[in-house]
Amino acid sequence: MTEAAKPAFKKRVFSGIQPSGGLTLGNYLGAIKRFVEMQNEGFETIYCMVDLHAITVWQNPEALRRQTRELAAGYLAAGLDPAKSILFNQSQVSAHAELGWVFNCVARMGWMNRMTQWKDKTSGKDAEKVSLGLFAYPSLMAADILLYHATHVPVGEDQKQHVELTRDIAAKFNHDYGVEFFPITEPVIEGAATRVMSLRDGTKKMSKSDPSDMSRINLTDDADTIAKKIRKAKTDPEPLPEDISGLDDRPEARNLVNIYAALSGMTKEAVLAEYAGQGFGAFKPKLADLAVASLAPISAEMGRLMQDPAEIDRILGEGAERADAIARPIMERTYEIVGMIRSRG
Repeated sequence: MTEAAKPAFKKRVFSGIQPSGGLTLGNYLGAIKRFVEMQNEGFETIYCMVDLHAITVWQNPEALRRQTRELAAGYLAAGLDPAKSILFNQSQVSAHAELGWVFNCVARMGWMNRMTQWKDKTSGKDAEKVSLGLFAYPSLMAADILLYHATHVPVGEDQKQHVELTRDIAAKFNHDYGVEFFPITEPVIEGAATRVMSLRDGTKKMSKSDPSDMSRINLTDDADTIAKKIRKAKTDPEPLPEDISGLDDRPEARNLVNIYAALSGMTKEAVLAEYAGQGFGAFKPKLADLAVASLAPISAEMGRLMQDPAEIDRILGEGAERADAIARPIMERTYEIVGMIRSRG
């Protein structure tokens, strides 16, 4: 097919976060802040709480419902507008699971075995104990994206491999069936802190699963807690350097500079130009003030929203209806392409 004959796909963004408990500064700077920006950049934006992914490991049902609402509250408090973006939880749109099965039959076992996160989570006989869903979830992630013909996906650096798999699945489907039906989605990886590291160990990603609460800033932390965690963050005794190369082999220093840059909207170079030669005794209070100013209002709004779970459920239900209106025709066309007989009565 010539370039001129290829379909023109609408500029559409899809991304999602697992409601598996506890939004952190890493989620905010690595994903949600960018989600908010993209809803004002000429894209149709669809953002999901991917609860089907969450159950690849066992979840307490009541906790899962609460965590899904808390994630939705985090989206809303950070600035996602249900009038501008479609917000919903994945399980309310059944076509995610349907297309996930089709893609299970397109993707190859070798592709799944090469996924870095799979290899990181399993080793030796431990692989025998994990769910089939955990092994196959990158295929479901591809379905999440391609179900909406999403052209762009904002992701952290550690998720780039999953978008590459999505591209492979789309290309193989299109090739196998002689169509140009699914777009070759582009990852959007940018920003000063697309990967936020632990406040206790700058070589490890900030994670809600870390046993130390001091390793992360939670979006539910109050102002005093945010400031305390910044003040106690691990650093080194050297002053801040004049340029970026001076942060090489200084992971904790680099992490705090990245966080400051991302929260302030400054470049890392500009941050260093302002604070070069100063120690962390001077830098940390400034970062703490910035973090409190940026995050405390989100925390307060999340608390307010969580007092009205029925309103959160209403927003998610309306979002699911809008999402399904896009997804269902794409799913039905997929079935036709594959050769399924579909009754429309």
